[in-house]
Amino acid sequence: MSPGTRSDADWMHAAIALALRGRALSSPNPSVGCILVRQGRVVGRGWTAMGGRPHAEAMALTAAGEAARGATAFVTLEPCAHDSQRGPACADLLVAAGVARVVIGTLDPDPRTNGEGAARLASAGIAVETGIAEPAARASLAGFITRQTLGRPFVTLKLATSLDGRIALADGSSQWITGAQARAHTHVERAHHDAILVGGGTYRADAPRLDVRLAGLEIRSPRRVLLSRMGDAPAGWTALASPGDIGSLDGVDWLMVEGGTEVAAAFLAADSVDRLLLYRAPVLIGSGKAALGDIGLDRLADAHGRWRLTDTRLLGNDRMESYQRIR
Repeated sequence: MSPGTRSDADWMHAAIALALRGRALSSPNPSVGCILVRQGRVVGRGWTAMGGRPHAEAMALTAAGEAARGATAFVTLEPCAHDSQRGPACADLLVAAGVARVVIGTLDPDPRTNGEGAARLASAGIAVETGIAEPAARASLAGFITRQTLGRPFVTLKLATSLDGRIALADGSSQWITGAQARAHTHVERAHHDAILVGGGTYRADAPRLDVRLAGLEIRSPRRVLLSRMGDAPAGWTALASPGDIGSLDGVDWLMVEGGTEVAAAFLAADSVDRLLLYRAPVLIGSGKAALGDIGLDRLADAHGRWRLTDTRLLGNDRMESYQRIR
C-alpha cells in the first residue's frame, strides 16, 4: 500500500504505536500519539515525552514546522483544551499551526477537556472527526481512562503457571517454571507499567527486584508496591493495606500485580483486575502451590462471560494468553 492510499484508521494505528513509546514514562499525563500528514506524507510525529511534556501534538508540530499548515493531524486522544502552567493547550497549538483537519481516536474523559478540545478546533474552521479506530485508541489509553472513570489504575494480573495451574512446587520453589523468552516478555510488560505490586509472602520468600532487566530499558523499571496488612514497607517501596487502596497511588495509571496466590485472589475477589496475563509452561507439577486461592465465587455460572481473549502467542515452549475483563 502506498502512503497516499492509507486510510484514516491506518494512520491512527500508526499514532497508537507511537504512543506506546511514552507509556509509563509520561506520568502524570497519558501517553498520546500524534502524526501530521500532508499530501499522503508524514511531515511530523510525536508522543508524550517523559514527565508529560511536551505533549504529542506539540512535538509533532515542532517537527513539522511550516509543513503543518494544511496538514491532517491524527491524534489518539482529543487535544487538551485547558490551560496549564506547563504549556499551552494543544487545541490552541493546532489552530495556530493552521492544520486543516484533525482526526481523533477518542474523546478525553477529563472534565477539563471532554468535548471542548474538539469544539474549539471546529469553531476555528478545522474539520474534526472523532472515534477513528476508537477501540484500539481506548485500549492504548486504558490506564488514563480507568483512572478518570474509576479513580484507580488499570490493573494487569500476571501469573506464570504449569499446565495444571501451579505456580511453585510444594516447598515453594518457583524458579523457573517458564523459559527465558516468556521471562523476557514479562520484562517488556514491566516496562509498560508505572508500578508493580506483590504481597508480603512473595517479598519475604523471593526478595524480588521487580526491575526491568532488558538492555536499554532499565530506565523503565517501575515503582515497587507491597500489599501489607500492617501498612508498612521497606525503603524504596510503597505500602498498601488492601486492593481497595490502589487509587491512592499517585501518578500510577498502569499497575501490574505479580503475586502471590493470596494477592492474586484478593484482587480478583475485589473485581479490581482489568487484564489477565497468563504464561503457561508445558510442565505438570501435581501437588504444588496453586495459582489462586478463594476468589469469592459461589456459582459456576458466575464465572462465565467475564473474560475475553485478546492475544495469544508462543514464547519458546511457553504460551502467553491475555484476557480483558468484560465490564
